[in-house]
Amino acid sequence: MFIEVFKSKIHRVRVTQADLNYIGSITIDEELLEAANIVEGEKVQIVNNNNGARLETYAIRGERGSGVICLNGAAARLVQVGDVVIIISYAWMTPEEARSHRPIALFPDDHNRLVKDKPQP
Repeated sequence: MFIEVFKSKIHRVRVTQADLNYIGSITIDEELLEAANIVEGEKVQIVNNNNGARLETYAIRGERGSGVICLNGAAARLVQVGDVVIIISYAWMTPEEARSHRPIALFPDDHNRLVKDKPQP
């Protein structure tokens, strides 16, 4: 048996762009993707703290160090630039694997950048 468990999250980043006419997905700064162990094309859940919207899409790589968080396609209707969102990924594991799994939680600064001299909680 497999269960779906919390793998990683990028907590409370600000939406920098919303592009209704793009094909779809969420563009995330490559540095954040790598630190959160999210691969391009991976399914992610987006939780909008400003309006309560929740949606699922897939991640695409944005420019490294840019701080970009861009909701594309129909998802752009569920956010405004400046909204605070949480980006969550999940993984399928056996219950035994899940018991020892340690998820990654990133807490970027107000500009969606990792704070390099401060360990993440």
